[in-house]
Amino acid sequence: MNILILGSGGREHAFAFKISESKHCDTLFVAPGNAGTAAIATNLNLNISNFEEVKKCVLENNIKMVVVGPEDPLVAGIADYFLESEKLANVQIIGPTKRGALLEGSKERAKEFMMQHNIPTAAYASFSKKSLDAGKEFLSTLKPPYVLKADGLAAGKGVLILQSLEEAQNELENMLNHGKFGAASEKVVIEEFLDGIELSVFVLTDGKNYKILPTAKDYKRIGEGDKGLNTGGMGAVSPVPFVDEILMKKIEDRVVKPTINGISEEKIDYRGFVFIGLIKVGDEPYVIEYNVRMGDPETEVVLPRIKTDLVEIFEATFQKKLNEITIEIDERAAATVMIVSDGYPENYEKGKEISGLNGVEDSIIFHAGTKLEDGKVMTNGGRVLAITSMDGDFKKALKKSYQNIEKLNFDRMNYRKDIGFDL
Repeated sequence: MNILILGSGGREHAFAFKISESKHCDTLFVAPGNAGTAAIATNLNLNISNFEEVKKCVLENNIKMVVVGPEDPLVAGIADYFLESEKLANVQIIGPTKRGALLEGSKERAKEFMMQHNIPTAAYASFSKKSLDAGKEFLSTLKPPYVLKADGLAAGKGVLILQSLEEAQNELENMLNHGKFGAASEKVVIEEFLDGIELSVFVLTDGKNYKILPTAKDYKRIGEGDKGLNTGGMGAVSPVPFVDEILMKKIEDRVVKPTINGISEEKIDYRGFVFIGLIKVGDEPYVIEYNVRMGDPETEVVLPRIKTDLVEIFEATFQKKLNEITIEIDERAAATVMIVSDGYPENYEKGKEISGLNGVEDSIIFHAGTKLEDGKVMTNGGRVLAITSMDGDFKKALKKSYQNIEKLNFDRMNYRKDIGFDL
């Protein structure tokens, strides 16, 4: 069958890498894709937020499966658009409907869902412009640090963790009155700070049945030792070494099962990923947030460990037969290190030529922000390349990635040298 992946980052290149290996894939398209996907698929210059444009492309290219990478089209309702269109009804779209995507599209909705289904999470309250004074008052009842979250999508940057009450109250005003995160912060969720170590659990569900995929841990801060500004992610490892059978059972019983049961009870058409951001406080798991797609750069360590044909897994998901399939996982650890443009996540330059790509051995290069120009691979984003390696443990895998990074070069290249430092 012909398959289309929507998106342009490292996550989408990782999907393309796995799907291109499937015996069920005839022609693979990625829209808009990058220089990495261009080597294994056909890139299409599509505006993936324009569903009419996507529909036209699907019909013209006889596409039978669409895998949605980023959250924006899901929150905007692309799955509903496909399921409600007579001409697209037979196209297998992987991703939840708009109601399901609200678990990521609204922090408030996610919190309400967790409370309703008894899923462990931090205490919270949400505020709008009208209740700004009440929000400031609520902050004064909490102990520092203070956690402020923009309710809507803010490209992974809508969360502030602040030590001073005065600063927290000022930032709440910035978010609600001065649109610090645009429309995303018209409503703000304030929650208690949980002190622990973070991890991510990825679940694939057909709305009733589910499969837990490999765990992963990513590193969000730009600076070593987890200092500095939040980014989209500077690296990741899988599996998470501190997740033993006891913790995994708690996560499944207290978080995964009630989440999927909640989706089923609320009759949400959900055929796709639930990415559960967790924090381990003592020995107990709490949910920080839901995402309704795979994470980036976690996808670059989770997918390489899946040995089962990904297209077969997606078909079972769409047909609501996930219970009939077994997913085989590679026992080896995977680690990825993200190479970024200097200045990211703030101002950075694009259009730098990347050299050394052909010298990389025993690692996979997933392109994140790249483009082809006159046959040359150029930087085209803040996060540029993810270098993924596999080995007996994450330290050995990281060593391979770092050795290969030394072969790569572009002007003002930057990366963290301490991924996995806290493990």
